[in-house]
Amino acid sequence: MPQERKESDKLQEIQNLMKYLGSEVPENMNAFGSFIQSVQKDGKLPLKVKELISIALSVSSQCEWCIPYHTRMALQSGATEDEILEAGMVAVLMYGSPALMHMIPLKKAIEEFKQK
Repeated sequence: MPQERKESDKLQEIQNLMKYLGSEVPENMNAFGSFIQSVQKDGKLPLKVKELISIALSVSSQCEWCIPYHTRMALQSGATEDEILEAGMVAVLMYGSPALMHMIPLKKAIEEFKQK
């Protein structure tokens, strides 16, 4: 049986992909990076709220890489475990049982990154 990857392994995969794409399609990735920076800065919504929204979207879209990334970012921006779980449950409300099953990687990400 293959060993389960930690949530931090998924973050490393994201970093590896971004580095690879940055070297292969730099113009696209520079534009994408600028877009990320413009959206992720505090505006009418603070970063913490944006990350909680991203968690709900990550759970609903069932993105195994997005869930740990945005969980870590939410914790770093001051979100509590309760806020993160509530955001995840909003996704469950809107997307049903498949989203509920993606509360599993959300729980794992909270557990792993809350300790760091």
